[in-house]
Order: sequence, then structure tokens, then C-alpha cells
Amino acid sequence: MDTERYQRQLILSGFGPEAQQLLLKARVLVIGAGGLGCPALQYLAAAGVGYIGIADDDTIELSNLHRQVLYGTADIGLFKAEIAGKRLQEMNPDPQYTIHLLRISAQNIAEVFRDYDIIFDGTDNFDSRYLINDTCVQLHKSLVFAAVSGFEGQLAVFNVPDANGIKTSYRDIFPVPPAYGEIPNCAENGILGVLPGIMGTMAAGEIIKLITGRGKPLINKLLHYNLLSQEQYEMNISPSQDHPSLEKGANFMDTLPLNNSYIEIDVERMMSLHEEQSTLIIDVREKHEFPRLNTETYKQIPMSAFDDFLSSEITQNNIVILCQHGIRSVAAAEALHQKYGDTKTIYSLKGGIAKWRKHFLTT
Repeated sequence: MDTERYQRQLILSGFGPEAQQLLLKARVLVIGAGGLGCPALQYLAAAGVGYIGIADDDTIELSNLHRQVLYGTADIGLFKAEIAGKRLQEMNPDPQYTIHLLRISAQNIAEVFRDYDIIFDGTDNFDSRYLINDTCVQLHKSLVFAAVSGFEGQLAVFNVPDANGIKTSYRDIFPVPPAYGEIPNCAENGILGVLPGIMGTMAAGEIIKLITGRGKPLINKLLHYNLLSQEQYEMNISPSQDHPSLEKGANFMDTLPLNNSYIEIDVERMMSLHEEQSTLIIDVREKHEFPRLNTETYKQIPMSAFDDFLSSEITQNNIVILCQHGIRSVAAAEALHQKYGDTKTIYSLKGGIAKWRKHFLTT
């Protein structure tokens, strides 16, 4: 380790070589190399965290670049995790970087989490947030959480006991996942690029505090930040008795309502349906999103106009919905089921275009 690189933090009163050694031995996994993950990764790497994992299966789009500052125009179409690892290695070769080129799922999450002590959740969907939270509880992993919406951000530290031995989780604030489509994401609602930069940097600060034992991390607290007013406040979190005891084996999937309104399919099944008669495939992404698809195959009805579309009648018997990550498509599928009931068969492309990107770039 080149101590000159870390000289400015080594001379800090109350930090010193002991804290630096703790950083060197720490193992941190960042899930999501996007708007929140990019600044967190940069500052964790710069601080000298010894082992950094990057989990993401998405590729870089032009619309990412105003907030995902590890990437440039020449990186469009490449995998975020791989480019992030490359840039971090160039910035500081001291840490060991591990790339997990995958989307976190119930099938792989325990194996991925095994080698890390602290998990940072920089994801942008509720499926992942609850799955990550519940797995951290079950595996006794510290969890730093950040989220952004519009001009506001949230930050918290979960599954870390306070001075009284009390620890809380994401479910102690939000016991039940919201309905699909109930809360818009950045692609629908928009985001000012500097906001995830601020929240991701603050998350890196919480991680460094946890590792080194310096300061007062946001244990059992939720920080709310407003960019427009620069106001922030903390909310105390108490353990709830209203959600399942995850320590005893319950998990995210146990708390989801049973779905009878649509069928999740892969891209091969979608294309086989396309070859059949009486199938309509709808792309519910907004018009500014990439990649652009052939409108002869994929009818574009953005979610922002979907309510108006529901007033028209669909003649096809099969309806396939797709979006970027398979989240908005589920909301659209449920809306269609409310209108048509069981008179039509409704499908959602699981994982969205991001999961099957190679297919869409070659068709």
C-alpha cells in the first residue's frame, strides 16, 4: 500500500493508520453500478477499501451519462460493471475488484453475498430492495441503503445493532412492497444527475464509518434529503412486529401476493408468440429510451400514455408487454388484466430489454 495516496486521511485526527488498515481489510459489495453506485464506488476505491465487488448486468446508455459519471460516450453499449471495474483500477490499483456480471436474484444472491461484510444497495426497484434486505437479515450482513426520487433522497444503515443491541431492517419502515407501478422510477419520473451523486457519496461515507468505527453511522435511522431546499432530517426506526420473522426463514417471495393476472416469459417464448396469430407486443418505455425497437413488431405505448390507450379495444387474444427492466411491464399487464380479465392471455417479458439486450440489438 502506497501511504502517500492516503496521506490526507492518514493525518486526520482520530483516523490514522489503524483506520486505514481496517479499510484495507474490508469487503464491500456494491449492487448497482448506476447513479448511486458510481459515486459510492469511486470514493470507496479512492479511500482504499481492500475488496470491492460490483454487481450489475446492465449496459451503458446515453441517457445514463448525466448521472453515472464513471462512463463516457465511447462506453455506450458496454457492461457497466466491467467499465466501472476498469476505471476504478485505473484510479486506484490497490483494492481487489471483483465483477459480478449478473442481476441479483433469489437463485444467486446467497452465493454472491458470501464473501462480503457490508452490502450497499444502489438498485432502483423494489424487487431487488426487498430481496437484498431479507438476505442481509438472514446472512447477518450489514446493509447500507440509498434511494432517490425526483429532487429527494433517502439513506439508512440496516441490520447493524446499536448500543443497546437493537437492529432494524428495510421492512421496519416499509413492511409490504408497493404495488407494481405504484411508485415511478427515474425513467418515468426523471432525476437531476447531481442528486444520486450526493446520495451515493453520502452512502460511501456511511460505509467508511461502519468499517472504521469512526463517527455515528445512521444505524436505525433514515435520513431524508431535499436537494432544492438543502433541508435534511432524520427519522428514528424501531423494530416492527408486523412483518415476518426473517431470521426464521421467511423471505421476500413469501410476502408477495399470488399473481394470476399475467405470465412472465423469456425472449424465446415472446418470439414464438409473435409468430402465432392474434398476438400484440407492446413496448411501454418512454420515447426517449434506448435501444429503439422496430415499431412494426413492437407497438410503442409509453406508460405516460397507457391510461389513454386502455380506453381503446385490443382485438388480439395474446398481449405481451415489455419495458427496460421488466418492472413497468408488470404494472401495464396488471392494468390490462383489470380491463379484460381472463378473456385475454397477458404476458410480461421477465427482466425486460436489459436482460435480453443482445436479442434486441440483433433484431
